[in-house]
Amino acid sequence: MDRYVEAERATIAYPRKGRVVEAVRDVSLSVANREFVALVGPSGCGKTTLLHAIGGLVPIQSGQIRCAGRPVTGPGPERVMVFQEFSLLRWRDVRRNVEFALECNRVPAAQRKPIVDRLLKQVGLANHADAYPDQLSGGMKQRVAIARALAYDAEVLLMDEPFGALDAQTRLVMQALLLEIWEGSRKTVVFVTHDIDEAIYLADRILIMSTGPGTVKAEYPVKAPRPRPADFVISEQFLDLKRRIYGAIRAEDFRKPPQAGQAPVSV
Repeated sequence: MDRYVEAERATIAYPRKGRVVEAVRDVSLSVANREFVALVGPSGCGKTTLLHAIGGLVPIQSGQIRCAGRPVTGPGPERVMVFQEFSLLRWRDVRRNVEFALECNRVPAAQRKPIVDRLLKQVGLANHADAYPDQLSGGMKQRVAIARALAYDAEVLLMDEPFGALDAQTRLVMQALLLEIWEGSRKTVVFVTHDIDEAIYLADRILIMSTGPGTVKAEYPVKAPRPRPADFVISEQFLDLKRRIYGAIRAEDFRKPPQAGQAPVSV
């Protein structure tokens, strides 16, 4: 498969209290076109910083990040972010929140309604088009955010712990919905999460990041069929992979300074 998102020895740093702090050091990774990749690692390892750099929201100090073969120097129409905080416009109802993406893409007004109707039906909100964000549950708000992201019709979805603020039951529902949508659209997805179970259930491949300054230390393919069987999460394959990833995150080696240019371990 084609390499669609790439980082080549990317380092990201920021000033803090008169000194420069490295958040990400010498990261190299690639995500294939239409692949679903999850980034997992301890708090402070730079997962979100790296995702924001791929989105063009933060600069890198050295190395390069590319999307579709072009250097990332800022936000671009081929990439769209989905945040944990929903980021909905409170003064717009559900329909007009989704429509905002079409306005940004300069889609003619006459063409917007059928697109919004289709997306709201896809995320299960067709009966809530006139509701405002303050009238919605957390899961419903995130459905709106996902529908809006899909309305941009970007090739790459960058998802920063989008279900992290949801309760456990709603989170499971949203994971299943995301997989259903992804199976239909096959967008390229880079998904940041702290939840190992979530990463295994959703992703084609899981990249483990070390304690900050973060770097990619290992990768684990998830060799389960698509669509994922209902009993996958209780299978021995799932549990074995979870044990190995959990052990990798806890391993002492992941708290040691990374070696420059070190390739990730493929497991």
